[in-house]
Amino acid sequence: MSNPQKTFKPTESELDILSVLWENGPSTVRFVNDQISLKKLAGYTTTLKLMQIMHDKGMVDRVQDGRTHIYRAVAKQEEMQVRLLDRLLETAFSGSASKLVMQALGNHHTSEKELREIKDLIKKIEEGQP
Repeated sequence: MSNPQKTFKPTESELDILSVLWENGPSTVRFVNDQISLKKLAGYTTTLKLMQIMHDKGMVDRVQDGRTHIYRAVAKQEEMQVRLLDRLLETAFSGSASKLVMQALGNHHTSEKELREIKDLIKKIEEGQP
């Protein structure tokens, strides 16, 4: 099988499910649905169907535990973030990282801690460190 991270193009709803799995580890459909429902309206059968589709696509694995299926994300969060960011950078910002960063920093509150981390990253990049 080819590297699934290269072929995943998750929808917003699929990303919601992946986020729950990344944050909480292997989970039941009920748990995933309950977590999503904390933020927005999500029907159990819709979540179940999406997770079945994601399984068919190879985005999640599942194992049976009695009558319950336990799902786990196949895609690694960091790899998916890189892919999605690359896609966003190319499509919305014409490949300009500075435009993306300026937009992100200009439109959202950035904490002092986050600003320090950004400054530290810029300093490392300027010094040629990874």
